[in-house]
Amino acid sequence: MSDVYATTVLFEYPLNEKIRIWLRLEFLLQQLYRHQILSKITNALMFFRTLSDLRDILERGDIRSEMLKELDRQQQKLLLWEGVPGVDGERISTLCCEFKRCATTLMAAPRLGQVLREDRLIGAVRQRLSIPGSGCSFDLPALHSWLHLPSQQRDAQVETWLQTLDPLNSALNRILDIMRHSEPFRNKMSLNGFYQDNAEDGDLLRLRIPVEPQLYPQVSGHKTRYAIRFLSLDSENGVVPNRLAFELACC
Repeated sequence: MSDVYATTVLFEYPLNEKIRIWLRLEFLLQQLYRHQILSKITNALMFFRTLSDLRDILERGDIRSEMLKELDRQQQKLLLWEGVPGVDGERISTLCCEFKRCATTLMAAPRLGQVLREDRLIGAVRQRLSIPGSGCSFDLPALHSWLHLPSQQRDAQVETWLQTLDPLNSALNRILDIMRHSEPFRNKMSLNGFYQDNAEDGDLLRLRIPVEPQLYPQVSGHKTRYAIRFLSLDSENGVVPNRLAFELACC
């Protein structure tokens, strides 16, 4: 079977610090949930490094409070569509219930990251992660010993850690999902590798660009205005088309 290659690449750019933090949280949580079977030192180190990064972010600012505000804001926006002709009222009601459930669960959850901060194994591994090559058994004897426990015991421990993150993960997924679907992609054209426009109080830029020119976007902006410059992966020999068609959504 021949390999199937994507024809476009999706990029996302936050237009404020709140969304920047949430996208990083999403990125880390996706890694944790998708790679939770730890049997070797290589994937175990990746998992614990990701846990450590997540802890660092959770210790900055009041993430729970910001998410609760956003869940309420999204509910209020959805309620404005109730009774509008052509709008699926049942779907609106279902989404509002999901946001309420996420908010209730998140509000009742213990302090985000508290279990991770108190776990001795996580703490022991975290202390050594800043040392280059610290995956050796003489650096992390506790982790090497833990990896030799029965798989059911290890899996149960990982599941316990992740369960404490479920309220955060569920709320974040709901918020980012509805945000990403709040605006459709529209066809745009850059001139000489440059494009700019008004953000209109947007939170998130989403760009789809073709793979073939081998370009990437360099974005600068905030909630009122943004600019995009397209650069070549090959900085010496690459060519940026004078006119580049791409897709853009300002959510």
